[in-house]
Amino acid sequence: MRNPILDIRHLQMIRAIGRTGRVVDASDELGLTPSALSHRIKEAERRLGVPLFERLHKRLRMTAAAEYLASVSERMLHELVLVEDDVRRMNAGVDHVVRLAIEAYSCYHWFPAFLDMFRRQAERIDIQVMSGAGQDTNSALLNRHVDVVIVSGEEAPPNTRYFPLFDDPLVFICAPSHPLGQLDRIHARDIEGQNFITYTKVPEPDREFARLFRAEGRYPRWSATLEIPEAIVELVAADQGTSILASWAMEPHVKLGRILAKPLAPGGINIKWGCKIRSDDPSGGAVSKVADALVSWFSES
Repeated sequence: MRNPILDIRHLQMIRAIGRTGRVVDASDELGLTPSALSHRIKEAERRLGVPLFERLHKRLRMTAAAEYLASVSERMLHELVLVEDDVRRMNAGVDHVVRLAIEAYSCYHWFPAFLDMFRRQAERIDIQVMSGAGQDTNSALLNRHVDVVIVSGEEAPPNTRYFPLFDDPLVFICAPSHPLGQLDRIHARDIEGQNFITYTKVPEPDREFARLFRAEGRYPRWSATLEIPEAIVELVAADQGTSILASWAMEPHVKLGRILAKPLAPGGINIKWGCKIRSDDPSGGAVSKVADALVSWFSES
């Protein structure tokens, strides 16, 4: 295998210049003098045999080659940080680090008790909670940003394995002072015209848009789209709108009395939740052990 031409210093340089566009600003970010950074640019271009930057007055414009390197440098440097963290954990008696994320939500009220149970079963496997999985959980999984991702629905795309965990209803949420909080169940007609906050306006066949609003031909007034459900909860708690979210994710907020959660009528909308891992993660390996533990945990919860 051929040794790489560029090293971590060059990747950091390209990332810094991509962020700032100026040698002076990039050198400040990297702790170098402008002349030292200019020398590093020339060194990278000499090693690659291609130009990376064009000078425009006092700014630098990336060539196509530099733009490509910048696009991958963030991921490569992030991976290097993760590898370094893994090595440190191994030195502390951890053989494997499994990275866990949840689709869209950041609901980890169950996690401390689960982790305590798992550590008694597998002392040398550490679980690291990751952010950034968002809606594109398959890419996060296959790009190895995460190893296990908890998702809604039963989809198992190519190169993944799916483990069913639990069923959970969608619930209508509102502030305790909201008039709809007096109702036992919520119909589409009740929400019609209400200020409604959602984390996606992409209609999904098994969610509220298709099974509640479209089914009855009644729609709320879309007041905001926020990709972070926890931010939606804050606005709802401040009585600046209503929403429909996963019941299990709302449990801590309901228990604190910050919001009310009401079942949907006529028959409710039940969502299946599960976890996905990569299909090439071996059965009996660290990742599979975490997935199996999640199945066991949620089946007994």
